[in-house]
Amino acid sequence: MTKDQLLTRLLTRRRALLAGAAAVGAAGTAGLFAAFGGEDPVKPPLPAAGPPARRPLKPSAYRLQPLTGYGPPRTAPGRTPVRREPLLRMQGRGRTMVLTFDDGPDPRYTPAVLDTLAEYDVRAMFFVCGEMAVDNKDLLERMSDEGHIVGNHTWSHPLLTRLSRGRIRSEMERTSDVIEEAYGERPQWFRAPYGAWNRAAFQLGAELGMEPLAWTVDTLDWTTPGARTIERRVENGAAPGVVVLSHDAGGDRSQSVRALREYLPQLLDSGYHVTVPRRHYA
Repeated sequence: MTKDQLLTRLLTRRRALLAGAAAVGAAGTAGLFAAFGGEDPVKPPLPAAGPPARRPLKPSAYRLQPLTGYGPPRTAPGRTPVRREPLLRMQGRGRTMVLTFDDGPDPRYTPAVLDTLAEYDVRAMFFVCGEMAVDNKDLLERMSDEGHIVGNHTWSHPLLTRLSRGRIRSEMERTSDVIEEAYGERPQWFRAPYGAWNRAAFQLGAELGMEPLAWTVDTLDWTTPGARTIERRVENGAAPGVVVLSHDAGGDRSQSVRALREYLPQLLDSGYHVTVPRRHYA
């Protein structure tokens, strides 16, 4: 091939490339004008075989996307175990204690107990009786708002060991219904009146999703021994994992209210962390 022939071939190939580029540019321009001018735009070629491409999300969807899948998936709680004896103390690290109050809520004494707990930013457990709770739902709502735990203490505070299985279930279920209505959820803990447990109470409590909780330190405040005596019993019994039993109803509980005002700040100053227990599902 001569030099002149080679030069002619190169020029011919360059003209072909320029003509192809001009055609592509013209097609893109035609599609752009058609999109704004009302004409049908030029359809792009079909994609190669494979999974379909994701459609782009709207800006609002981009902002919401991180929220929709944030955190671990929720799992349903397991079945509550049937125990043969109640829990007496709480497991945990450090100097942790639990304060519990039975038989309420009573509008004469429960608000004062809640006020003291709120003053020191402490949460506690209230084992309520249905016949008291049904007329004082506002106090259960306050317990919920302030982070306290509400447990089931039966409807009328009977001796469960003398009741039939059907009566025990009725006492528990009616109280759980009232708690759910006012507190916002069904109770996860229950306590037998007088600490009198039997097999039926454990079984029915578990069927209703509740763990049985007793106590470690009994203040015996129901005997009205004096505020100083109640205070001393709590201080002497203080230890990691201890569950303290007091009352906010069922009689004159003014001594219990005064004692709480004294021993609570002393417990906190001694390094105790007063809080509520967590359920550990099986």
